[in-house]
Amino acid sequence: MNPMVTAVALSAVHAFSKPVVPRIVLLKGLGVEGDAHLGVTVKHRSRVKADPTQPNLRQVHLIQAELHDELQLAGFNVAEGTMGENITTRGIDLLALPRGTRLRIGADAVIEVTGLRNPCLQLDNYQKGLTAAVLGRNPDGSLLRRAGVMGIVLEGGAVGAGDLIRTELPPLPHSPLERV
Repeated sequence: MNPMVTAVALSAVHAFSKPVVPRIVLLKGLGVEGDAHLGVTVKHRSRVKADPTQPNLRQVHLIQAELHDELQLAGFNVAEGTMGENITTRGIDLLALPRGTRLRIGADAVIEVTGLRNPCLQLDNYQKGLTAAVLGRNPDGSLLRRAGVMGIVLEGGAVGAGDLIRTELPPLPHSPLERV
């Protein structure tokens, strides 16, 4: 199966879930047009409180649909946009990508993967146990965050369900994804 977008979502307000829409427009250096996280500087509320001048490495949030499948089998009520992602993918292991990977989506859009989303307590506010369900342990015992990846927009363009995703790895040596 070719990696592809299964759904896109946005919300103009800071809310846990984002409604699915037919298409989103990515704006170079800013994020998703009309989304609460749009901007050059960080928009995530806890990070704004700590330092509103830090760069926005969280312009776009991506989650793989395979995580939704797994969570649904475990009894959680999740679907596209539920966990606040802008782009839901299928056929690509987002969590295994190195930092700096470029995702070419559709005809024009390019997102650079900056790091991992840190699961927050809002997940448990939505459904008890969801935070623990998206956390795990790596073989070395370190924390495994599975709530998606974050990225910045290098090239803008429209993105919608059915768009193919092409992956371009950064030069070696690769750096693993860390929390952003």
